[in-house]
Amino acid sequence: METLRDVVVLVHLVGFAILFGSWVVEAAAKRYRATRLMDVGLAIAFVADLALSAPWGLGDGGLNYAKIGIKLVVLLVIGGLAGISRARAKKGTPLPTWTFWLIGALILLNAGLAVIW
Repeated sequence: METLRDVVVLVHLVGFAILFGSWVVEAAAKRYRATRLMDVGLAIAFVADLALSAPWGLGDGGLNYAKIGIKLVVLLVIGGLAGISRARAKKGTPLPTWTFWLIGALILLNAGLAVIW
């Protein structure tokens, strides 16, 4: 069971890497928009996060529901901002740069919550 949990953690890290990596690419190119690849990374991280939230029967004292809830809210905000960015791009309206930088900050906040908390 521990090996399966480790595989899910790996998948979760891959989702984070895709999400953050695609954000960094857009920031480096100064395009300041969300891409379809960010959506893919977000979906992978979300599904793996839900799987990690399941009780694995490890007997380590239970789950930290506050951490899970906060990470879920942050992930939903990231998804909402990315969706707004993609919708505005379809209309030809650029996303304010502060919103793009907020997406990156929230991605790092979510990773920080996972590692530090």
